[in-house]
Amino acid sequence: MNNIVLCGFMGCGKSTVGKNLARKTGRSFVDMDRYIEQREGMTVAEIFEKYGEDGFRDREHEACRELAGMNGLIIASGGGALTFERNVKVFKGTDTIVFLNVPLNVIAQRLKNDTRRPLLQRPDKDKVMRELYEKRLPSYRAAADVTVPGQGTPLKTAFAIMEATNIKK
Repeated sequence: MNNIVLCGFMGCGKSTVGKNLARKTGRSFVDMDRYIEQREGMTVAEIFEKYGEDGFRDREHEACRELAGMNGLIIASGGGALTFERNVKVFKGTDTIVFLNVPLNVIAQRLKNDTRRPLLQRPDKDKVMRELYEKRLPSYRAAADVTVPGQGTPLKTAFAIMEATNIKK
C-alpha cells in the first residue's frame, strides 16, 4: 500500500485534510515538519536558526527518504519540500503525490490571523507571500500525480482525494 503525499502552499490544508483523509482511510497521518522536529529535538524555526535553510533542507530530504520507505501513510509535506527535485524523486513511482490547489486569496484569508509562521509576521507579508506562491506553484504542479481543488471543507477535499486516487475506506 503506497503513501499519499500531500503538497501545496502553506495554508492549503495539507495537515487538516491529511488528518481527515487518514481517519477516512484507516491510514496513519504524518506531518513532515512535526516528524523532523521530533527527530531533531527542536522546532523547524530552531533548525533554521542553528543550521540555516540548507541544514533544514538536508534534514527534510532525509525525512522524505525515511517516510518513502514506509507504507500506508498520509503525509503532509512541508510547504517547500516538493519544490526540490531530489525530494520529488524519492516519492515518485511508488507513492502518489497530490497537489492541493487553493487560490492565493483563499490561503490569505485562512492565514490572516496566523502567528506561527515567521513569514506572516512581516509588514510586507502579502507581497512576499504572493511572490513565494507564484514561484512555488509550477513546482507543485510538476510534482503532482493528481491535482485536487482544496478550497472546500477538509472533509470534502479528503473525499475528493479518495476518489481521485482510488483509495478506499
